[in-house]
Amino acid sequence: MSKVSIHWFRNDLRINDNPSLHFAAQNGAVIPIFINDIVNNTQKEFNLGEASAWWLHHSLHSLNKSLDDSLNCYNGNPIDIITTLIAENDIESFSWNRAYSPWEIKRDIEIKALLKEKKINVKTFNSTLLWEPWEILKDDNTPYKVFSPFYKKGCLVKHSGPRQTIDSVSSLNVEKKLPSSGNIESLDILPKHHWKNKFEQYWNIGEKAAMDKYKHFRDNGLTGYKDGRNFPSKDHVSVLSPHLHFGEISPHQIWYDSKSSPEKDVGHFHSELGWREFSYYLIYHFPEMCTENLNKRFDKFPWATNEEYLKVWKAGKTGYPIVDAGMRQLWETGFMHNRVRMVVASFLIKNLLIDWRVGLAWFNDCLVDADLASNTASWQWTAGSGADAAPYFRIFNPILQGKKFDPDGSYTKKYVPELSNLPEKYLFAPWEADESVFKVAGINYGVDYPKPIVSIEESRDIALKAYDKIKG
Repeated sequence: MSKVSIHWFRNDLRINDNPSLHFAAQNGAVIPIFINDIVNNTQKEFNLGEASAWWLHHSLHSLNKSLDDSLNCYNGNPIDIITTLIAENDIESFSWNRAYSPWEIKRDIEIKALLKEKKINVKTFNSTLLWEPWEILKDDNTPYKVFSPFYKKGCLVKHSGPRQTIDSVSSLNVEKKLPSSGNIESLDILPKHHWKNKFEQYWNIGEKAAMDKYKHFRDNGLTGYKDGRNFPSKDHVSVLSPHLHFGEISPHQIWYDSKSSPEKDVGHFHSELGWREFSYYLIYHFPEMCTENLNKRFDKFPWATNEEYLKVWKAGKTGYPIVDAGMRQLWETGFMHNRVRMVVASFLIKNLLIDWRVGLAWFNDCLVDADLASNTASWQWTAGSGADAAPYFRIFNPILQGKKFDPDGSYTKKYVPELSNLPEKYLFAPWEADESVFKVAGINYGVDYPKPIVSIEESRDIALKAYDKIKG
């Protein structure tokens, strides 16, 4: 075999705007590989959730089709696998796009050292983020902990703009599969749980699907985004998060293509991409926050342990319709609208007093876009324990949130159909309706739909008293 370049696919499952793949293609024949690292990720908090594993399985199939069935798949320790690849092939260069979780950074440093020791040209690139986390620092060279100065001053003013997108690879000379590699099925990442089967009706997966989804949003939802993004039943939500997480589309493609949209909307959309950047930035500079409170005062918070409360929260049977709609959307589709994510997270943490890490774990297992950085930063933000966090005393009222952001009840009734005949006046506080209203609506209240598991007012007071004990 003549000299080849290896591109290691990770969370960059696309052909276009892929810096590492583009680099490898310039050097001639390319061996594309994917490694399911089942060794180095030793913390259960970082494990691939079942919904994400389902997505990954299908995304790899889509990528493999684009590569003419030439994707080489491996299970195991990347160091061992790469050592074997070096021994069996005449490798000119080895490249990948960077990852940013703590365990991936540690692993990649070791692999880069191995390749340099073997005199193999190794190159790594930024494919996932608009700005590298180590490039954005305050004047005193310390990391930001507040979003606005991070984004407005650090990213937009002090730093140059995101890199331009890379031209498509004009000719990708992909080597045929290596005899030592397996196929995608051999990775055995597809979950066994039957719940995943219904996902297929909601999602198209892969690079083309990602671009189609983006173009639909750009043409139909981006205008009006600033005001409309908080309404779960409207078309002003991109739903690009799983595609971005697995790298089926790059943030650079989205950033530059969207610039033609109305200024106020594209600016707000870009700031949401900025929040994604900020999440990665935080876990890079503060890797401990993936499992620990960033604000150490919360280490003494008196979290409750109530398995029954947790069970009904997961099942969407809390008695608060907007909360239940969100949790059922999650279970049904593997996704939840961002505004609703904040509402259900606030309810778990502040009305049920359950540790944010419990909610994080459930989201990690059930979300198709379960991104370690965004998931962790968002849960700590809601808990009040993270960077630039919502104050703990900011407790989302699910009644008011439902009335404001789902005013006609279309979202809530879609996922809580047992309340579909209830007048909107009572939809988000059904306990206020009298028996005659339930009779007309055909609802046996307390049987067809549960009564609230806690009082909003009383649970709020309990939460604030608990916070008083740690705030100092």
